Amino acid sequence: MLTPIDVSGRCDLAFNTASDGFGVDALLVTSLIDIRWLTGFTGSAGVLIVKSGSFTLVTDGRYVQHATDQLSEAGADVEVVLAQDSNATLKIIADCLRDIAKCGYDPNELTVRQLQQYSASCSSEMVNAEGVVQQLRRIKNEAELQRISMASEIADRALAHVEPLLVSALSHDISERDIRDELELMMRRFGADGPSYETIVATGPNSALPHHRPTTSLLREGHSVVIDVGALVDGYHSDMTRTYLLGDCDPELVRMHQLVIEAQSHGVRAVRAGVAASEVDGVCREIFDRHGIGHEFSHGTGHGVGLQIHEMPWLRKNAKEPLTAGEVVTVEPGLYRVGLGGVRIEDLVLVESTGCHVFTHSQKEHLCLPLPLTI
Repeated sequence: MLTPIDVSGRCDLAFNTASDGFGVDALLVTSLIDIRWLTGFTGSAGVLIVKSGSFTLVTDGRYVQHATDQLSEAGADVEVVLAQDSNATLKIIADCLRDIAKCGYDPNELTVRQLQQYSASCSSEMVNAEGVVQQLRRIKNEAELQRISMASEIADRALAHVEPLLVSALSHDISERDIRDELELMMRRFGADGPSYETIVATGPNSALPHHRPTTSLLREGHSVVIDVGALVDGYHSDMTRTYLLGDCDPELVRMHQLVIEAQSHGVRAVRAGVAASEVDGVCREIFDRHGIGHEFSHGTGHGVGLQIHEMPWLRKNAKEPLTAGEVVTVEPGLYRVGLGGVRIEDLVLVESTGCHVFTHSQKEHLCLPLPLTI
């Protein structure tokens, strides 16, 4: 059974962070992900006003009781207010901010039109307070880690269930979509709420496209098959990639696979609190550069995972800030060669003071090497 996530104190923390960092007297939270983290509310419509010791969630008639129940269960001391339409929402926000000189907002979560509407209806000065809640969300507590761990275990189990289909693909017509559909079905059967994101299955030349969408393309001997799969558990995501080489493969694919495994293992070993995110990226990139194929690694090494599948921190060249214990990140170097195929290996890990804890345990090596597979 999942441990309840206690959100008590999070609104106070967000207010203090915004006040200290941006000099604001209130925070207007419009991201539903941020609202969920702060209050426990999971509805599809809501705006949260955070003031010193006073928190108000504005939502519509579909969610008032839903929000009241969820907030109470999560320990959020937040008033729930009904707004029948967008004009009523603006009026309630204006009333809440009547005596507020400066109100912070996140420009990444508002359209220009929305900002214009809030600015026109409120007497407060609207101040850019980018990333306040996203920064707080980076550190996961035990209940959050429990969900991420469960999601990772489910994805591992689903992938293990599907692996025999890859063997069968050497003598039967099995498509990328067949693999995707089976993975997503099994994740639900094993307890997931659904896939964490659009499952990637890319075979043959398609595997050279990092975010290829599954098609009716058939898996064939000689193909590399990139499978990027994650499960969703109570709002929290997992993320994992494995690459399978089917049967007798081009020696260059075998070499690419071996180098990606080497780079990925070095990257995982580099993760620990205090290390710059760019250093983890550099460790992986250096191996490819040394072999003259660094240009075939076309994306960053990783990203944070939690209530969003892609969130802070980012593991890439220009990410100089250090990793912090309690963050959950991916390590996913890859090589992609148009016309031949691609290889990506990805683990999900928890940053710890002296290293990292790996959540994803599907095998990378002997199941992925070019084996003479038969039924």
